[in-house]
Amino acid sequence: MLTLAIDCATEACSVALFDDDRLITGDFQLLGRGHAEQLVPMLAKLPGKGRAERIAVGLGPGSFTGVRVGLAAARALAFAWNAALVGYPTLELVAAHARMTHAQVPLAVAMTGGHGEWFVQRFAADGSEVAACASRPPEDAALVPEGLVVGSQAEALVVRRGFGEVLALWPDARNLPQLPLQALTSDPHPLYGRAPDARLPTPAC
Repeated sequence: MLTLAIDCATEACSVALFDDDRLITGDFQLLGRGHAEQLVPMLAKLPGKGRAERIAVGLGPGSFTGVRVGLAAARALAFAWNAALVGYPTLELVAAHARMTHAQVPLAVAMTGGHGEWFVQRFAADGSEVAACASRPPEDAALVPEGLVVGSQAEALVVRRGFGEVLALWPDARNLPQLPLQALTSDPHPLYGRAPDARLPTPAC
């Protein structure tokens, strides 16, 4: 089965095409911004423009815009191609990437959040979740005890607390087969990781 993977929930934007778990080809770019402009050209370079029987998309948390861009593209392609659609938490993909070189090691993922905060999630040595993803200010994020810290803010966290090993990683769609099956959901929806900045006004009594 052909699977197209899309991840543009963070500063990175990546796409990959798989035949079962075998990577056919993929692309990874660290953009910062401009995911909406770059995603379609990246897809167009894939064989068959990425057409597949299944589409897997990163759900966040990360950039509000990036999460929405990726999910909207995945939903549109799934509808056009009559393809199955699944989603996965982006921080779990980063953790799975780290386990390729650091198997059976507890780790914490630290990624850029909004308003100066970091998205942080802890994983046990067997890859299971120790604590749910949370958006934390850096001083709170630095309290995680795991020696190995991975992600875009891994170095900053380790420097702040004064110990630990760093793996600077971003989510990469080419690592999709490393995810445990239970990380995939057939009911994909955005995982923003924090409350929205804007709030509806309170109705007048």
